[in-house]
Amino acid sequence: MAAEARSDGQAYVVYKITYPNGKIYVGQDRIDSANYFGSADSKLIAQDFTREQSRDFSIRKEILWESSTATREELNRKEIELILALKSNDPVVGYNRWPRITAPKQAE
Repeated sequence: MAAEARSDGQAYVVYKITYPNGKIYVGQDRIDSANYFGSADSKLIAQDFTREQSRDFSIRKEILWESSTATREELNRKEIELILALKSNDPVVGYNRWPRITAPKQAE
């Protein structure tokens, strides 16, 4: 059964935030707000910037995927797919902490 278009005219979106240090955060927005910049852990971000650096910097928000017909389950799957594809859950690359990275299995 095909999903129906949202009656409110808005789209579900998956976005990428890029910080001045090049690290990224991938998230979802269910109301497609231009003013929403994600829910990355502020403490993690603060660790990467000095007080002086945090006084003036710019971030970039890119919409990676959007749909006015997707279900919330499809939105959740797409967000995870893009987190994994962009490796934003790797602490070296980004600020997503879920899904957790599993350590590679060691050869015996």
